[in-house]
Amino acid sequence: MTGTHQTPADARRAASLMLLRDAGGGGPAGLEVLMMRRPERGDDLRSGACVFPGGVLEAADRAAHRWCLGPDDATVSAQLGLPAGEGGGLDYMIAAVRESFEEVGVLLACRPDGSPVDLAPLAADLAPWRLRLHRGEHDIGALCEAFDLRLDLRGLHYFSHWLTPPGVPKRFDTRFFVALAPAGQQAVADRAEAVELMWTQPAAALARDSGYKLLPVTRSTLQELQRHADAASAHAEAATRRNIALTMPRRGQTSRGLRIVLPWEPGWAELGRLDPDGTWGAWCEIVPGTPVRLSPSVTRVTAPNAGMMTGPGTNSYLVGHPDGGPLALIDPGPDDETHRAALMAAAPRPITHILVTHTHVDHSPGAAALQRATGARVLGRRAPPHPGQDHAFVPDHEPADGEALVLAEGLTLRARLTPGHASNHLCWLLEEEKTLFTGDHVMQGSTVVINPPDGDMQAYLDALAGLLTLDLDWLAPGHGFLVAGPHDVVRALIAHRLRREAKVLAALRAHGPCGLAALVPAAYDDTPARLHPVAQRSLLAHLLKLQADGAATEREGVWSAS
Repeated sequence: MTGTHQTPADARRAASLMLLRDAGGGGPAGLEVLMMRRPERGDDLRSGACVFPGGVLEAADRAAHRWCLGPDDATVSAQLGLPAGEGGGLDYMIAAVRESFEEVGVLLACRPDGSPVDLAPLAADLAPWRLRLHRGEHDIGALCEAFDLRLDLRGLHYFSHWLTPPGVPKRFDTRFFVALAPAGQQAVADRAEAVELMWTQPAAALARDSGYKLLPVTRSTLQELQRHADAASAHAEAATRRNIALTMPRRGQTSRGLRIVLPWEPGWAELGRLDPDGTWGAWCEIVPGTPVRLSPSVTRVTAPNAGMMTGPGTNSYLVGHPDGGPLALIDPGPDDETHRAALMAAAPRPITHILVTHTHVDHSPGAAALQRATGARVLGRRAPPHPGQDHAFVPDHEPADGEALVLAEGLTLRARLTPGHASNHLCWLLEEEKTLFTGDHVMQGSTVVINPPDGDMQAYLDALAGLLTLDLDWLAPGHGFLVAGPHDVVRALIAHRLRREAKVLAALRAHGPCGLAALVPAAYDDTPARLHPVAQRSLLAHLLKLQADGAATEREGVWSAS
């Protein structure tokens, strides 16, 4: 890994070990992983949870380096993104092995020459050492010396790195490892940290009726293990992992209370911006009508029009200097009295400008009534003569590409023409905050529909590429939460569209000549059938682009590869 990781001051370094075996001794039954149930301990989040063996690093773990066979500290530290030395990578491996022995009685060990050792005959003599280690009366090195053993780290593979969310009373900076369970050893709970043990298949543990209380890290890990047919394949895949990134969930507020939000879930990036320390619990769900202050200059209010095409609802953004001056509203949303009242209540002063990204009926119709109520100047581009447009929209001004609206000193909105989803689509860049209000040009967590004749796939791809020239930190979409890493997101969208184009062309070659309806199941076999009518619109946009490129032809609604 490049760079080094520093454990936060409020977190303890920890290690955990997943021991794998094949169910029923092998065959098609699949892999099993050893899990343990922690005791009930009041309001501790881990109380009663089913987890993998593990615990915090101890100072004595470093002294046990000389009792190990396998990679050295420098090698493991580099893999874990840590400086070698105290608290280096080998300390984590040793802690994982030690905690496994203490809690479940399974010890990864071998003879000094690296040959296997049968620990079953020594089980009675080894058992008292579990409590001695737990109490700190001896260290794992003393056990190795007493039984002439070496800790066998040769089959231990680094699997993942998780950090407990900020704001939680007990935080752990944990490295997870995976190993094949040694033959002949019987797992036995220590009855202190582990009150029950279970060899379980990941699918069984994940089942709703399993009775297992699973922490987010455990659930995510089980989902990864579930993809493997047997223990050997899971173990081998772990050996190939490189540049393992830190996973740090966050806590967010919902109508049902606080919940843990994972980095790949909507709202995670926004939580990090609004509540980086996890001290007050910013919202991780979109609540229509509830204003969310995204910065001193920007407030989001979401319309109550949630649906398949609008997600949690259409976002409206109030933009203005906190000390006063002009106040702009980006995308007034539908003509909805409740939403209009919420916007007026959230506005710190009268709205002076209404900016519209495009004239689809969930974005622009609210402009007319808000203009009557406020006298604001309306900026946007007129609706094209196609269905699904707000043809009643009449702007006071149609911005040109690059045109600036200065709201205050140090607060500039600049128009960027971005056709594709709609021919009149434009985004607004808040230059000083490097935030782009994207309307429907870029959405969170899904691709937008490109619906000909107004939608144009080539124009859309060109407009996406244009965003890569902008200095951006955040995307503020028309639906959903703030999106971080704008350039990575845009590159991924372009790559996704090009992969889809290649899939459309391959499907056309395999199934054509044919009509759109016959082509959708092949070109969008990764999309639920209920969404195929919507997908058919974007399919047509892809075919029209391929036709313009000379790769496809159409005759009376029948498409063929050229």
